[in-house]
Amino acid sequence: MLRETIEASGLADICDRVETGERLSREDGLRLYACSDLNTLGHMANLVRERMNGDKTFFVRNQHINYTNVCNKGCKFCAFYVLPDQEGAYTLSIDQVKQRVREWLHEPVSEIHMVAGINPRLPYDYYLDILRAVKEIRPGVRIKAYTMIELAEIQRVAKKPIEEVLADLKEAGLDSVPGGGVEVLSDRVHAEIFHLKLNPAGWLEMARKVHEAGLKSNATLLYGHIETAGEKIDHFLQLRELQDETNGFLAFIPLAFHPDNTEMDQLPSTTGFGDLREIAIARLMLDNFPHIKSFWIMISPPMSQVSLWYGADDVDGTILREEITHAAGATTPQALTHAGLVEMIQEAGRVPVERDPLYREIARAS
Repeated sequence: MLRETIEASGLADICDRVETGERLSREDGLRLYACSDLNTLGHMANLVRERMNGDKTFFVRNQHINYTNVCNKGCKFCAFYVLPDQEGAYTLSIDQVKQRVREWLHEPVSEIHMVAGINPRLPYDYYLDILRAVKEIRPGVRIKAYTMIELAEIQRVAKKPIEEVLADLKEAGLDSVPGGGVEVLSDRVHAEIFHLKLNPAGWLEMARKVHEAGLKSNATLLYGHIETAGEKIDHFLQLRELQDETNGFLAFIPLAFHPDNTEMDQLPSTTGFGDLREIAIARLMLDNFPHIKSFWIMISPPMSQVSLWYGADDVDGTILREEITHAAGATTPQALTHAGLVEMIQEAGRVPVERDPLYREIARAS
């Protein structure tokens, strides 16, 4: 019966290659996007997911801190940013960063995730000092901070080679780098909706430098706006090629575009079908990425549960406070408890595994 379904989908030859662990091509990827049989895509993605990670589903006790909403990049898809002198603009002081950390000292957080807008008025020392501030209040925590876009800005104000900047940041407390800011590795999409940020080649080169400095990072894809299937497949192939070279990526996170309150609010929100398809195809194409994350804050906890059978093996974490996606109209919770995450994963029929930011196991729930 299963084989008949796979044959009917037109993807039997691809499924055979998935079963033997063969790498898929660009043409294969385009066929995956053209297929409307979501369950066959999920079946194939689950084969890869279970081959790589079994029944484990990872999560982390983490806290998000967005240190400024000031940004000069003007991305059309962003509802979070404000201009430097606009009402509502904020930049956290060093003491305010410390206070944000103190607010959650009662929680056994192992990761603090810090990303923000590009505020051109911030000096180099600020970026070092907020890392030190976090480590002062929580000495044992690991900091995942500064997207490739932020790192480019930090290098600009430092007026130093990126190798020296990364060494300074590591000394101040940086442990790993998030995957945001890449959006879609397409010159066309870059020119149309985020042209003031690093271009695709610049993002990839910054990621290469990050990995060469001994820092692990994630990678993302913002989907559900003007991108094409071909551009998404090219995105995967460029990431896969860099991972072959550096082995520096830990996880890939598909990010669902939320159009509310953006310059692109005429576009519809993503669908459950589309969310699961992106996760499944990412798992199939990115054969050298250890983990595929389903970001519950963007697609909802119930959809994240389903995604654990469509290629995802990670659901992010407790988060505690999220601002960027909620500025774009997200109606998901601001945070989940440790118990809530464990229950969510168990309800989906998977084994919850608490991890640290580098995917080292802290505890496993049977």
